[in-house]
Amino acid sequence: MASEKLKALDVRRLPPGLHPDGSGLYLQVTNGNGRSWVYRYSLHNKEHRLGLGSAKAISLKRARELASEARRLRAERIDPLQQRREIRDAQLIEQAKSITFKQCAESYIAAHEAGWRNAKHRQQWQSSLSTYAFPVIGGLTVESIDTGLVLKCLEPIWREKTETASRVRGRIELILDYAKARNYRNGENPARWRGHLDNLLPRPEKVSKVEHHAALNYRQIGEFMADLRRRDSTSARCLEFLILTAARTGEVIGATWNEVDLAARIWTIPANRMKGNREHRIPLSDRAVEIVRLMQQRRENDFIFAGMRGGGLSNMTLLAMLRVLGRNVTSHGFRSTFRDWAAEQTNFPREVAELALAHAIESKVEAAYRRGDLFEKHRRLMDAWSAFCSKPGQSTGNVTSLRGA
Repeated sequence: MASEKLKALDVRRLPPGLHPDGSGLYLQVTNGNGRSWVYRYSLHNKEHRLGLGSAKAISLKRARELASEARRLRAERIDPLQQRREIRDAQLIEQAKSITFKQCAESYIAAHEAGWRNAKHRQQWQSSLSTYAFPVIGGLTVESIDTGLVLKCLEPIWREKTETASRVRGRIELILDYAKARNYRNGENPARWRGHLDNLLPRPEKVSKVEHHAALNYRQIGEFMADLRRRDSTSARCLEFLILTAARTGEVIGATWNEVDLAARIWTIPANRMKGNREHRIPLSDRAVEIVRLMQQRRENDFIFAGMRGGGLSNMTLLAMLRVLGRNVTSHGFRSTFRDWAAEQTNFPREVAELALAHAIESKVEAAYRRGDLFEKHRRLMDAWSAFCSKPGQSTGNVTSLRGA
């Protein structure tokens, strides 16, 4: 069969530059004196040429061996050119799968950072992975990462830095899930916790006690606020506003003028700045409104509490203010102060206090809030909190009533 096909390629009608060796092998000479080997064959009544390489790199003996292999494929009804393309495509796929863990992590971060609340979140990802994961597995392909390598990242810090280790594990898991979705790897995720690493590592809560944010006892809040109000600085007013609204630090230092409606006395934090990714409305007490108006007189940029370099204040500024006041507490801890006061000193329903802290509540309660019912109770709660904060030396025996609510 092969000889019959070769006869169809009449050497008397060869294109210029082709010199036959026999059995379909030719030396191809180009105008620039380039020389290469080609295997010439017919398929479906059309001529095809399979390049075998440069004559400088491939000897005549080797060229004949390659041509012989091509003839064998033709005898088995396999197109040598098609097979070469399939092999090349398979190699390209394998090369694509050879992406390293670090490259995959960077790709994951780039794909997801638009949905993160702030640049700090990206920095935390980069920092934790650079410190604890990349030195061990950063240069390895994601396909090669197994349980042993994941443990090599986690075990050195699991007992001493449990919270950090737990976050690193979760981030590795997400990156490897991403790699699988992109067909960079196959099989189970070696960083998954349930049913896998939970059998190999002690539970985080067993090796590390949960450390809550240091908080001020609500019985001391009046005295503290009186001291704070004697300080005439942006950081002092920011900290006071944070306490009066029971909001998170990031929500307060990131507050912008377009979020506040002074006429309605409402601060609306958009979903993309909230931990729960849901819009949160906070009623402003008289003192909170007074603080906003004061900051209007000092307005420097889009942030209500402007920082030194054109943006908003940093959370370190609030921590520094607390140190100046001689208090070993955190700004976030005032949310606990508020929650303890609401539970022990008022008759407001639990869901109202939880709503004030933007904690998740049942859907039917949320529906009532959206209708405005709970929001009015929320407003009375914040007014009561503001009044409590304005009276130094508060008695702990009085309970704020919810009559008429």
